[in-house]
Amino acid sequence: MNFKNFIFSTLLIAGVISCKKDNKAPVNYGNFVVAVTPVAATAVADYLLTASSLDTGIISTKKNGVEQDGTYRYYVTHQNKLFSMLYGQGNPGAVTVYNLEQGNLNKISNAVTETVQAFAPVNDDILLMKISRNVTNPTTSWYQFNTKSLQIEKQGTINSLELNNNGELAFFSWIKQVGNKVYAPYFSIKGCCSATFGTAYPDQAWIAVYSYPEMKLEKIIKDDRTSFIGRYFTDGLEELENGDVYAFSSNIASANGNSATFNSTKPSSVTRLKAGQTEFDKSYLLDFEALSGGLNITNWIYVGNNKFVVLSNTKEKKGAYNTGTIVGILDVNTKSYQKVTGLPEQADIKSISSNNYSAVDGKYGYIGVNLTSGLGYIYRIDVNNATSTMGLKVDGGTITAIEYLN
Repeated sequence: MNFKNFIFSTLLIAGVISCKKDNKAPVNYGNFVVAVTPVAATAVADYLLTASSLDTGIISTKKNGVEQDGTYRYYVTHQNKLFSMLYGQGNPGAVTVYNLEQGNLNKISNAVTETVQAFAPVNDDILLMKISRNVTNPTTSWYQFNTKSLQIEKQGTINSLELNNNGELAFFSWIKQVGNKVYAPYFSIKGCCSATFGTAYPDQAWIAVYSYPEMKLEKIIKDDRTSFIGRYFTDGLEELENGDVYAFSSNIASANGNSATFNSTKPSSVTRLKAGQTEFDKSYLLDFEALSGGLNITNWIYVGNNKFVVLSNTKEKKGAYNTGTIVGILDVNTKSYQKVTGLPEQADIKSISSNNYSAVDGKYGYIGVNLTSGLGYIYRIDVNNATSTMGLKVDGGTITAIEYLN
C-alpha cells in the first residue's frame, strides 16, 4: 500500500467510526425521569428516559429508554418509586412500579388493576379511583395500592349519585391528601345519553372530604362563587407550606359536555381554604380572567412561596379538554400574575406537558415544551423573574411527563 492509499484508508476508517459515533443515541443516566411518546403514524407506547439534569444535555428515544406496555400511561412518584399507570380505555389497567439503580430504571412490580381516572399518594399508598359516568350504575370504586407490599391492600365503593343529591353524578376531577384526610373535588355530570359530561349545575364547586384509610365521607364543602375545581384528569388543589389549600376553576362546565355549550356564568378563578378549615374562605376570591386579561387556567404546578407556574388559554382556544400553552407566574398571596418571557412564540408551541416538576424551592419550575417543528425541550421557569431558559433537549418524541427519583 502506497502512502496516499494509506492516508485515504485511514481517513475512511476514521470517518466511518465518526459517523457511527454521531449516529449513536445519547445516553444520559440520572435521577430525572422524562416520559416521551415517540413520533409515529399510529398510537404508540411511551418511553421512559433518565437524565442527570433538566438544565442541559440531550436525551433520545433512539435505542434508549424503557418502553411502556400500552398506549396511554400516566405517572406519579411516591416513597422513592415511580408508578406508571395504564389507562386501558375500557380494558383493564395496570400499575407498573420502578425504582432507580445507578441512574437506570428497574421494574420491581407489575400489577393488573382497573382503569382509573384519578390517583394520588396518600400515606403509604397510591389511592386509585375508577369513577362512574353512568347514572344508572353510579358505583365509583376505590383501591388502596400499598407502596411497600406493592399490591392492593383495601378497596371499596362510593355511590356517586348520592353526593350531589341533584339527580346528577359526582365525577371526581382528582384526589389530594390534605392533613390526614382525602379531599376529592368533583364536578356534576348528567351521566346519560349524548350529554354524559354535561350538567345543569355549572356554577358550583364541591369537595368531598373522606377519612383515611376508612374512606368514610365526613363532609361536602361547597362554594357558589366559581364553577367546579380542576378539570377531567387534572389536579386543581394544592396545599401550601402554611397548610392553606388553594383551588383553581377553569370555567369549562357545559350543558352537553362540549365547548359549544359552555353554560357557567363564573370566571376562571382561584379560591382558598384556610389551614385546618373545611369551608371556603369567603374573604378570598381571585378572578383569574380579570387579572390575566381573559385567560382561563388549565393546569398549574406549585413552586413554593405562594407562587405557581400556570398554564392557560385564551377565550378563543378554551375547551373542555384543551390544554393551555400560555405560561405565567401566579402569586396567590399578592394576587399578581405575570406572563413568562423567553419561551418560543405561541405559533411554534404544539403542546406543553401536563405532568411537570418543581423541587418546591420557591425558585424554579420545569415544563416540557413540544414544538411544531418536532423538537422538544425542557424549559426552566424562574418564578421570581418570570423568565424561562431552554434546557434539556428531548429527541424523538413528545414530552408528556417529568418526574424525579432519589
